[in-house]
Amino acid sequence: MAILTCECGKWMHTEGIEEQIDATGVERWLVRSVCCSCGLRVAADAPPVEAIALVDRLLWSDHARHVLDRMPPYLAPMVQREVEDYARSGGRRVITFNLLMEARQGGAVVWTVEAERRLENVPAPVRAMARIELERTALEKGQREVTIALMEEVKARYFGLSSKAVTGGTRRIPGATGPSVG
Repeated sequence: MAILTCECGKWMHTEGIEEQIDATGVERWLVRSVCCSCGLRVAADAPPVEAIALVDRLLWSDHARHVLDRMPPYLAPMVQREVEDYARSGGRRVITFNLLMEARQGGAVVWTVEAERRLENVPAPVRAMARIELERTALEKGQREVTIALMEEVKARYFGLSSKAVTGGTRRIPGATGPSVG
């Protein structure tokens, strides 16, 4: 862990973390810090493996905190304890959305061999973003693995496509009269 010091000589406290995906599909964190003495605020943008060095304590990312804050008041404290214990047991200092969902599900998301092969067909610039979205969707649905069926579901949601529509299945356009389109 690196300790940032302000020009006033006092240490800077990690204030928050924003999870981001850059234009190439790579995950990055924007780590915000504040001087406890003079109030100077700075931010650093880096990949998680580098940004973690700037985090001085167990901290929730903005996205993970947003999810926690929207839980019912009777549930949030229990979830917070559960997730923080899970993070500490794994030696982690940042609770991201994925870690929150992983802790709630009792483990990480795995990929079927077929799904991994299919992910290789996704263009490189968006592959990392697709991986994150597929894992998030699996966790949100309470699933512990990414399958071809889940990939089809996400593809249909984002692009209005499914294997049925692509392979010639018929579908009816809402509000239309006459024969189905295929």
